[in-house]
Amino acid sequence: MNLKIIFCRLWTYRLTMVLLVVFAFCCESVPFPIQFSISETKMVQTIPAKCKDFAFIIPGDLRTYIYTKESDYYQDYRESYFAVTCAKAGWDCMRHYEILANGCIPYFLNLEQCPPNTMTLLPKDLILEAMHLDGVSYLQIDHSKFDLVKYYDILNRLIQYTREHLTTEKIAEYVLNKIGYTGTGKILYLTQDPSPDYLRCSTLIGLKQLLGHRIVDVPKIEHIYKSYPHNEQLLWGKGFSYSKIVDDVPVNREHIERKIKAREFDLIIYGSLHRGLPYHDLVKKHYRPSQIIYLCGEDAHQCDHTINNLFLREY
Repeated sequence: MNLKIIFCRLWTYRLTMVLLVVFAFCCESVPFPIQFSISETKMVQTIPAKCKDFAFIIPGDLRTYIYTKESDYYQDYRESYFAVTCAKAGWDCMRHYEILANGCIPYFLNLEQCPPNTMTLLPKDLILEAMHLDGVSYLQIDHSKFDLVKYYDILNRLIQYTREHLTTEKIAEYVLNKIGYTGTGKILYLTQDPSPDYLRCSTLIGLKQLLGHRIVDVPKIEHIYKSYPHNEQLLWGKGFSYSKIVDDVPVNREHIERKIKAREFDLIIYGSLHRGLPYHDLVKKHYRPSQIIYLCGEDAHQCDHTINNLFLREY
């Protein structure tokens, strides 16, 4: 065999191995980052008048947990230049979005230490810029040094950014866009435990706002609907920011097994990977992996990162 043939075969072999490695790398499932969100119906339309340096409520200080009504809780943020927030069991927290939605700037403790793939949509740089304005320190502002014009410029940008990226509807769009969904059919949103779960609830609210009756939640997550008949203050966090938000449009939740077998849904979304996967064997039998979405909103988890279409809150 002449040297030219040997060289060509060797080159072809090496190229094949390189392509196989690249293909394997590209095909490996990588989780999508995701985070909590807040309904645009909760957002201020104009910047409210400020009369306090910092909001009264301080995370972890139970003496400041005085609010029993969502409106009073929100008003505390609206009247304040800044509101303290921080990582708790997880970095992502509904408080961040409540502060932004109410025309206030989060004073986010240790934000620089947040992992890069967690809360990727949060405008961290803008928040840090506001926190480092002259005169601003923990729980107080020296107004002789405080640049009010710069503060309001940053706040305007944060409110606009929140409206464009962090509302429930925008996060729902984000999920569908990430998997390239452009269908017009129904989507089945499954959960095992219907009790409050911020990620499951806020994402479902967004999908309902975006697609209405096309989203079939099974079981029905009663507390997100305006028709919820019980006292929302008995829910986790008194139901603030996630209860009684969407219209209760008619949805047929009967004969789900039969509908899964008949492939009547474009997508199947599991609202919480760790809180139960109803009909999972049946779903995997009748739907391609690309048609199944998993959300993980846990503070701590042991997710299999090779799962296709996994959206991970605490990366």
